[in-house]
Amino acid sequence: MDPTRYPRVKICCISSVEEAQMAVAFGASALGLVSDMPSGPGVIPEERIAEIVSIIPPGVSSFLLTSKTDAALIIDQQRRVRVNTIQLVDAVPKATYNELRIALPGILLVQVIHVSGENSIQEARSVAPHVDALLLDSGNPKLPRKELGGTGRIHDWSISRRIRDAVAKPIFLAGGLSAQNVGEASRQVAPFALDVCSGVRTNGKLDEEKLSAFIEQLSNLQKTN
Repeated sequence: MDPTRYPRVKICCISSVEEAQMAVAFGASALGLVSDMPSGPGVIPEERIAEIVSIIPPGVSSFLLTSKTDAALIIDQQRRVRVNTIQLVDAVPKATYNELRIALPGILLVQVIHVSGENSIQEARSVAPHVDALLLDSGNPKLPRKELGGTGRIHDWSISRRIRDAVAKPIFLAGGLSAQNVGEASRQVAPFALDVCSGVRTNGKLDEEKLSAFIEQLSNLQKTN
């Protein structure tokens, strides 16, 4: 891990303007806004996503989490909510990436890889050339009701590290992160950024004490390097 900095932080499942402001105040580099999903926490209406996006300051990225796989539907979503980054939580046809690039110039694409085993490494290698970053999470898209994130589960960080070493794109690490394990996760994987949702929430609400503890652990990590 680069001793000159600790990973950037993306706070996901932002549900209100107030949560967005709190996350930014604690130094978040990106905010995740969850649109319609087959399962998982944090889903809010597109109208509220657009409202939150409108108050996010320059320099903080706005991520739309979308479970859609059809390019036209994703393009329409982005034009309604005006985020600057699209997080694709499900696998999409390879042609979709090019369609998004053409229709949405300047909008970053982040593909989620649900780390389940050795096969995830090849999946990441295959997808990486088409996107701006990869986000490694703990979902299971093969279930009848797909899990596409927000499970609160940790996956095998050794595989995440191998993905990080195998691809030349920034890696976001997600899945069960909290103040209790974020230091070890950062040391093992050395990601570009950390993505946290349930680990900084109480009863579904962004918890200032948990968020503060999470950021403090990252700060301590930098001091010890």
